[in-house]
Amino acid sequence: MSILLNKDTTFIVQGITGREAVNLTRECLDYGSKVVGGVTPGRKGREVHGVPVFDTVAQAVEHHGGPIDGSVVTVPPAFTKDAVLEAILNGIKLIVVVTERIPRGDVAQMVELANLEGARIIGPNCLGLIVPEVCKMGGIGGPAKDAAKAYAPGRVGVMSRSGGMTTEISSSLTQAGLGVSTAVSIGGDAIIGSTYAELMPYFEADEQTEAIVIYTEPGGRMEAQLSEWVRDNDSRLPIVAFMAGKFMDDAEMKGMSFGHAGTIVEGKEDTATEKIARLEAAGIRVVERIDQIPDVVKEKLGAAA
Repeated sequence: MSILLNKDTTFIVQGITGREAVNLTRECLDYGSKVVGGVTPGRKGREVHGVPVFDTVAQAVEHHGGPIDGSVVTVPPAFTKDAVLEAILNGIKLIVVVTERIPRGDVAQMVELANLEGARIIGPNCLGLIVPEVCKMGGIGGPAKDAAKAYAPGRVGVMSRSGGMTTEISSSLTQAGLGVSTAVSIGGDAIIGSTYAELMPYFEADEQTEAIVIYTEPGGRMEAQLSEWVRDNDSRLPIVAFMAGKFMDDAEMKGMSFGHAGTIVEGKEDTATEKIARLEAAGIRVVERIDQIPDVVKEKLGAAA
């Protein structure tokens, strides 16, 4: 099994004729994903790597002859909200927003409509998600041949605010023989569509997933939400957290900006030290080096057996 994606998942690429989107489309097709259309206003009738291009999402859905499962949104920030709302209102339930620097008010509106319509947004400012050897949506893992090296099928779910760290963590699990069930690059912005806690029920319901690894850093409240969710729901899944940037707690680093847009350290509760304490209080093991992750996961799996 997997979460959110399977071998039959169909999706479109909004903004498909842009340079990055053309490359992203090629990568997804090479991986075996079912890209059934693209949308760029004014470009109807064109093709990108054999994928038909339409002016609107409605045209793409009509051409497909039925509902389309997902969309990868790659349009410029000023137009992202309209693209996402268009996708949601045309019945698309999984939307990966690659675009960064979207106004926060726009993101809030996108997320609100998604919640009302039962849709799930991943991102913005993310690389998407992948189920090894099944499907990938977004640029996660890069070209298909590289994604195949980093992501082998396995039993560990991965969630990360950093796109690059999603692949680094997954690669370490693959090399250790543990593999990955589903990996999700959730995005590093202050407001995103899906937090760790919001994605946990999907992993919890997936029989293939036996453990979770997350990437964390100073700033933001997602880890606090995750800790609360784990306690409130008596999660069956052992979780390992890789903490980056603990050095930001040092006195000489105060006032410096660091990392993702979401890593705004607003007070003591947002520091790495406090986050580590909160996670470990919820039974989530924290490591500070990537090479420690596989052994700790194996240890956790052994204890859970």
